[in-house]
Amino acid sequence: MFSGIVEEAGKVVAIEKDQENVDFTLTCSFIDELKVDQSLSHNGVCLTVVDVNKKEKTYKVTAIKETLIKSNLGVLETGSEVNLERSMIMNGRLDGHIVQGHVDQTATCLKVEESDGSWYFTFQYEFDKEKAREGYMTVEKGSVTVNGVSLTVVNSKDDTFQVAIIPYTYDETNFHAIKEGTTVNLEFDIIGKYLSKLMKYSD
Repeated sequence: MFSGIVEEAGKVVAIEKDQENVDFTLTCSFIDELKVDQSLSHNGVCLTVVDVNKKEKTYKVTAIKETLIKSNLGVLETGSEVNLERSMIMNGRLDGHIVQGHVDQTATCLKVEESDGSWYFTFQYEFDKEKAREGYMTVEKGSVTVNGVSLTVVNSKDDTFQVAIIPYTYDETNFHAIKEGTTVNLEFDIIGKYLSKLMKYSD
């Protein structure tokens, strides 16, 4: 379980294909605190640490075919920045919203607009009416996770929405690398999914 408050943007240092899986080796500032079997969010995707090399300051995670299909991990390259967040400590403050690390689908950046020191990003995703009835959609002022970052939705439409990014988030996450045409990961709000399911069976 995560909060969507990204700790930092790590860097991919190696990518190895193993049949239909892909092993990613990354580096970050908190390598010494990582251990094998630990859950770590990568652009919003919950992956398990399978190896830690403290001498080289790297760790390794594996993404299976299903994860590569549903997320943007399959387009990562050596040198790519990845938003990282360790799992939430349950006795701490929930600064973002409840994030599972289970990416629902990808979206494409349509526009980036600078606005007096902040930025507005417009994203478009494949809209499905049946999935929307199950909570796979955005709502005005609701929460959405983009590349693992907990954000508030503005200008919510059927298949597009905007988010406003402050300078800190822009600098400390991989949002500064997102431009028109960039693919990002989306996780819709789990509370909305549960409410939609309950409504479906309340008739």
